[in-house]
Amino acid sequence: MTGDQRERLALAQAELLTALLAGGPSPAGFDQRLLRVEANSLLAKRRGIVAMLGPEVTDVLADRFRPLFDEYARAHPRRTGSRAREDAADFAAWARERGELPSAKPKRWWRRDAT
Repeated sequence: MTGDQRERLALAQAELLTALLAGGPSPAGFDQRLLRVEANSLLAKRRGIVAMLGPEVTDVLADRFRPLFDEYARAHPRRTGSRAREDAADFAAWARERGELPSAKPKRWWRRDAT
């Protein structure tokens, strides 16, 4: 494979990832409907992982969680090398900045929660 071919392949792959993960347009030669189905599936998977890692955020947001997370995820695609816990924390911080979540109270290590 030549350098020019590699460059074209890398651009095509980036275009496909943008369509799947960031709501970008469908690349030439792909079925737009099928790409949307796959993009929605990937978004639902990411949303489910964030909900599992941050159930308290999900509980507070209740019915607002899904539309807020979808808005966040489309504007903030996962970064290469980022972890799911970072994604969940970044979403919570984003929601707090928008006033959708109350400010996080720092936990004191010497206090025990009542059980």
